[in-house]
Amino acid sequence: MSQDPYELLGVKRDATQKDIQSAFRKLAKKLHPDLNPGDKHAEDRFKEISTAYEILSDEEKRGRFDRGEIDMSGAERAQRSYYRDYASSSGPDDPYHNSAGFADFGDADDIFANFFSRRTGGGRSRSHGQDRRFSMEVDFLQAVNGARTEVKLPDGPALEVQIPPGTRDGQTLRLRGKGEPGIGGGPAGDALIEIHVRPHRFFTRDGDDIRLELPISLSEAVLGGKVRAPTPSGAVSLTLPPHSNTGKVLRLKGKGVPKRGGGHGDVYVSLKIVLPDRPDDRLTSLVQEWAAAHPYDPRKNMEA
Repeated sequence: MSQDPYELLGVKRDATQKDIQSAFRKLAKKLHPDLNPGDKHAEDRFKEISTAYEILSDEEKRGRFDRGEIDMSGAERAQRSYYRDYASSSGPDDPYHNSAGFADFGDADDIFANFFSRRTGGGRSRSHGQDRRFSMEVDFLQAVNGARTEVKLPDGPALEVQIPPGTRDGQTLRLRGKGEPGIGGGPAGDALIEIHVRPHRFFTRDGDDIRLELPISLSEAVLGGKVRAPTPSGAVSLTLPPHSNTGKVLRLKGKGVPKRGGGHGDVYVSLKIVLPDRPDDRLTSLVQEWAAAHPYDPRKNMEA
């Protein structure tokens, strides 16, 4: 990293405040982390130019840096006599005087109106801390029903995360003030957490609805009756009509995913007839007798 803020911003040492602001603005539009998610180099360069602008946008700090009294970080340097002999204090008539800090960045259509907070008096600038991006996996039912969990950060601490009911795979949650500290006392950035939902072993999500394939016995299919069917909020009783075929779909209204505006989606239950694992001689005999007396072709409509 260069230790010269003028070099970092690409301006001459006699640059005006307008030149400095313009140079920073141009670089920041290319390097801001919100515009370059996941780009570590851009993030580091943005920190460097922000530090440089912190020095050069403040008339007092700029003057002290030019006189060799402070370094790039704002830390004091050992003073030399000729700096004391020839240093002059900056005042309102100084050509570099600008008490607005970041105030000139306030164009309504400028994306940086969202990034920089303004502060007048003394020329000290504040900027919003950078956002931090993470990802985490959650169980299917945690995403549907909502849950409180933790995400472990790379640097050690854990953040408590509230998973809202109805969270979708790929959705990003924002934890305000949990990002990087602000510059010059500005507000901290946010933590942006991308949610990845683990698949469920028998539920699948279709928008705000849930789809489920429910195994039923041969007798339940023929005779109908009450069966237990799982839903994300717990098992419910489902009435099977007599003579229910595999593929028949039944609807459980309001048992699906919570909707953002209120209410819930539905659960659609697709029936699947499942025979016993072990062959049954009596069942085989009954079916043979029945088939001989009631022949039919369920594939007659599939001929090309």
